[in-house]
Amino acid sequence: MFQKQNKTPLQTLIDDQVQKLAEVGLHDEKADAILTRIEKLHKMNTAERNHRVSPDTMVSVAANLVGIALIIKHEHVNVITSKALGFVPKLKP
Repeated sequence: MFQKQNKTPLQTLIDDQVQKLAEVGLHDEKADAILTRIEKLHKMNTAERNHRVSPDTMVSVAANLVGIALIIKHEHVNVITSKALGFVPKLKP
């Protein structure tokens, strides 16, 4: 539905470190330092992603708000029946 976003600078750094690890190998003494850097960068990347709102969520919220606005507009003109409120999705905890 949405285009895949370009790599973030953190993802680029992670990819570079993984490439270095592949060149060095796991049995080299530098591998531990590289793995530590990859772990730290991955934690930072995960924390950064957790603060963003998904575009799919934004579309869903916008569609729900439009639906609620249409029901309220209709309520001003006509009487709302009990079936109209069935179109409003229930909140999930």
